[in-house]
Order: sequence, then structure tokens, then C-alpha cells
Amino acid sequence: MTVYAPPEAQLDIVHADDFLVVVDKPSGLLSVPGRGKDKADCALSRAQAEFPDALTVHRLDMATSGLLLLARSKEVQRALSGQFARGEIAKRYLADVWGAPVAVSGEINLPLIIDWPRRPLQKVDWETGKPSITCYKTLSVYGWFSRLALTPLTGRSHQLRVHLAEIGHPILGDEFYAPPEALSARTRLALHAASLGFLHPASGARIQLDSGCPFEAS
Repeated sequence: MTVYAPPEAQLDIVHADDFLVVVDKPSGLLSVPGRGKDKADCALSRAQAEFPDALTVHRLDMATSGLLLLARSKEVQRALSGQFARGEIAKRYLADVWGAPVAVSGEINLPLIIDWPRRPLQKVDWETGKPSITCYKTLSVYGWFSRLALTPLTGRSHQLRVHLAEIGHPILGDEFYAPPEALSARTRLALHAASLGFLHPASGARIQLDSGCPFEAS
């Protein structure tokens, strides 16, 4: 497992107002503090340096980059968490994966549960796994890999990573689920939270935010 060495790059603030903040988290940075002082540096702590009242609403895997939503009060945190729980937050990810799915678009419906002997890994379990659904669309194919747009309809831990690995198209650079050839194909996990859409908890206006893909298709 990779030793925690967070990137030094400044956290990019994509949107900020009196109620919420959206940051563009780089790959390699935790969303929230981990266990131990060596894991105190994270997207939340960096955001709090500028917005001391920032609170966690959801998380991205350390290796995943992209848009992370933070609330600026307990009330807003509850409102936004409710939108996540009800499936009202529109999320779109970009991923470079090994090979290309036969169907250019489709749905992956595989129940997931934590793999306790190997945690934090997750696994498919048809008896005790929680319902987990991912929609995908192939955007382009580059020889031995392809770029997919992913829309998770549920929010399980490692959902996108496990689902794609299970259908034979692991995400490139995935230290947990990719075989050696797919792992070595990228120096980072090729997964990016590229789009986030939600209702502003104060105004009710639809907020749509996007982030460009930080890794090249090569």
C-alpha cells in the first residue's frame, strides 16, 4: 500500500459562497484526516485554512481527484447530506480503464460489502452485499484502454473501482484492484470526479460544476 505523501499543490477552490464550498481535490490527498498526525493534512483541513467553518458532506478516495463538496454550517451539511442520501446529487466521473466494454454503454449492478480480512478493500457478495449500481458510457478507445464516463447511482466505498474490475476493465493505476499491467499503465489512479450537480440549500437554484480531467489519454 502506498505511503501517505500528500501533494504540495495548493487546493483549488471551484466555488465558494456563504453556505458551501466546492474544491478540486488532487489525487493523493485524503478527503478528511486519517488516523495519526501523519495523516492530518487533507482536503478538509486545507479548505478550513480559508473557510474555518467548512464541514464534510461526502468523501472521495485518496487516490481519486476531483470535485468535493463542503458545507459551511451544520444546517447546510444536513441539507446536502440529505440530497446525497436521496440520490439527488448528480455525479459524473471520468476513468481510463483496461480494455473496452463490448457494449458502449450499460449498467453494472453488483452488490458490495467490505472484505474484512483485507479491509479497506470491498468485494461483491450476492448474499450480504448492499445494492450498488453504476452506469457507464464509453467516450473513446485508445488501443489497449478506453475512457469511460461513470455515473454512480449508489455511493458505496470503492464502488466504481470494484465494479469496473469485476467486469474485466479495471481502472488504470488502481493499486487495490488492477492486475500488474493495468496498475503500471498509470502513475496514479485514473479516476476523476469531473461533474457535480445539486440544489443550492439556501436559494434552491440548480448548481452545476465541472472539472477538467487532469490525466492525459495516452
